Amino acid sequence: MALKIWINRLSKLMRRISQPYGAMIRCTILTIGIVIALVAAGLVGAARAQEARRLCVLVPHFKDDYWLSVGYGLEREAARRNVQLRFFEAGGYRALAAQLKQLEVCAQADVDGILIGAVSSDHPDMTAAVARAARQVPVIALVNELHAEQLAGRIGVDWRDMGHEIGAFLSRQHPEGAAPKTAIFLNGPREAGWTGPLESGLRAGLENSSVDIVDVLRADTGVRAQLDLVEAAMARHADVDYVIGNAPAIEAALGVLATQDARAQPLLVSTYMTPSVLRGLINGQVRAAPFDDPVQQGVMAIRHAVSGGDADTPDGLIGPALQLLTAGGDSLQSITFPPATYFPLIE
Repeated sequence: MALKIWINRLSKLMRRISQPYGAMIRCTILTIGIVIALVAAGLVGAARAQEARRLCVLVPHFKDDYWLSVGYGLEREAARRNVQLRFFEAGGYRALAAQLKQLEVCAQADVDGILIGAVSSDHPDMTAAVARAARQVPVIALVNELHAEQLAGRIGVDWRDMGHEIGAFLSRQHPEGAAPKTAIFLNGPREAGWTGPLESGLRAGLENSSVDIVDVLRADTGVRAQLDLVEAAMARHADVDYVIGNAPAIEAALGVLATQDARAQPLLVSTYMTPSVLRGLINGQVRAAPFDDPVQQGVMAIRHAVSGGDADTPDGLIGPALQLLTAGGDSLQSITFPPATYFPLIE
């Protein structure tokens, strides 16, 4: 009997003790559950935040190492920021219909933005297509001028400044009143958004010089087309003092001049930089070229597309500062380009 009474008392004591601690235990379990739920929600949110963005990249072509450099910068920064890229190549600056179709495909695809190196800056079909695409997804101009109000950004440099850098360089070499010099200018096609501004900037830079541009020839900026242009120009102007040309033209001219008498060769000036032009500057075969860092332009394009931020420049143009590089200059060794084996996967 005494044992039974003692057990009953102990049982009542345990129940009294368990009541407050039971509440504490239940509260603790509830708290843990809430924490687990919040952590899970955070993990889901983080996973969503880390989900890869998708961008379409439309370029005129990859026949020019300049565009390969842009592509390399795009891919390098895209890998760092978890961005998936779809590359489309129109086939050249006269492939307007092909690029318009690619723009339509990208606008209807599940992408977060379109970067377009336009084959035309102001063709009515291009501006109308950009307006339609911009209603579906942000469209950002890449490198080439594109006169469309609906753009979500513009990445590149002012090609008037590129041309002016060259003209100013030649003006310093041959100021007004010095011995006259002649030059031929090998430009890209009229359709390209950069060729007109480049030429106007070049001519403005030459205003106070003794250099006279005696001929202007144009072709798509593939090496084959520019080689034909160089050969025609050399045949027409065998005694010209300067050849001013786009990078593929200068690359072609280096090959043509290698077979000719070095004593009667014109001096070469490039309107932009590629690895071959860089080698020409290092060994003295090319006199000068403006450098607008196409790799960095690709990096900037990805950053702008991901951030969605507005340009902080007066004209809305985001791009690197220009450098004028001259033969044998100290800064040549710091210029970087993609590996020789680089080529993007094109759809």
